[in-house]
Amino acid sequence: MPATVVVGTQWGDEGKGKLTDLLAKEMQFVVRYQGGHNAGHTIVVGGETFALQLVPSGILYPHITPVIGNGVVVDPGVLISELDSLSGRGVDVSRLILSGSAHLIMPYHHELDRVTERFLGKNSLGTTRRGIGPAYADKASRVGLRVQDLLDEKIFRQKLEVALKEKNAVLAKVYNRLPLDADEIAELYLGQYAPRLAPLVGDAVSLLHDALGRGGSVLLEGAQATFLDLDHGTYPFVTSSNPIAGGACTGAGIGPRHIDKVIGVAKAYVTRVGAGPFPTECDKEIADVLVERGHEFGTNTGRRRRCGWFDAVMLRQAVRINSLSEVALTKLDVLDTFSNVKVCVAYEADGARFDHIPYHQSVLHRVRPVYEELQGWQVDLAGATTLADLPAPARDYVAFLSEQIGCAVRMVGVGPGRDQFVHFAA
Repeated sequence: MPATVVVGTQWGDEGKGKLTDLLAKEMQFVVRYQGGHNAGHTIVVGGETFALQLVPSGILYPHITPVIGNGVVVDPGVLISELDSLSGRGVDVSRLILSGSAHLIMPYHHELDRVTERFLGKNSLGTTRRGIGPAYADKASRVGLRVQDLLDEKIFRQKLEVALKEKNAVLAKVYNRLPLDADEIAELYLGQYAPRLAPLVGDAVSLLHDALGRGGSVLLEGAQATFLDLDHGTYPFVTSSNPIAGGACTGAGIGPRHIDKVIGVAKAYVTRVGAGPFPTECDKEIADVLVERGHEFGTNTGRRRRCGWFDAVMLRQAVRINSLSEVALTKLDVLDTFSNVKVCVAYEADGARFDHIPYHQSVLHRVRPVYEELQGWQVDLAGATTLADLPAPARDYVAFLSEQIGCAVRMVGVGPGRDQFVHFAA
């Protein structure tokens, strides 16, 4: 059976975890293919809320084998803490497979992330300061340590010594920070983390290909989203990996011919955290309503999210870049109280109209949204279970979005619960 990819289509926080959790009931493997613990998934099951960072959403199903792929950067302390938390709530975490080729986030990555952001001042990128970017930088520079290195003390210490020689020089001479001690780091990683994680480490690539070869079902779960992609996002206000559907291939070790469906997840409005362009950002009065009704605060950081109207220009680009098969629209219920809702159908700048995102960042920063206004529904959607339960204006809104982005919306979220989705006919 071919694989399915779930990808965010905006600036993250679209509800990918909830959709992945819903789809996982039909799957055997759920794979996280990139990112680190800077991404948070919130899932509500039976009235209980689970906030996941590194562990794939499928962990909540006993029949699923969750996999952390080679494209992820892993903070061992955070992963162990998350596993302990889940285990304490009765979740079996022994099924997790951790790719031996995933890279480790080290203490100097945290330190460099913090001091670099402070050094940039008003030009900071708004990172979560959790070492994600520096870890990916080391991976690209070929000086990173990988999960498999935890299983070989000699190799781990050799690599750590090489890395620390450079990192300590930078921390001391550029940022006036005290050097980090190699023995202390080795004791933490080899003495405490390695014994806990060793039983979970495996060959994720062979595992997944064996599963696909015998007809198994695989769900590939991205973190962050299309416009935080290192290559295709609003650079430099992006993450340090490739959340787009193509990143699933490199981050999990699966070729594109194994993928037959790509589901894009989009909010019924748009949010982003931190700095960067945001053409449809709302004024404070409307944003306050969206923040309050949508609980728009970061799962990991607690930071208030910036909010804006739905941007069809973004979604058209996401449809192209990810080859989306369909879209799952989340949080439609957050718009319940508005008498009218807006959709951005184009941008204008310098006398030109843009139906797709302009390639030049300077143009993107000064575009003005072209809106179409639709009638609101002002009906509580939380109890809707079928298409007929949605009021006509809500159905019209979804149909308008499908038409604008050139891709069918097949599922609509009407609440935070695991099953609070309404299905549209194929």
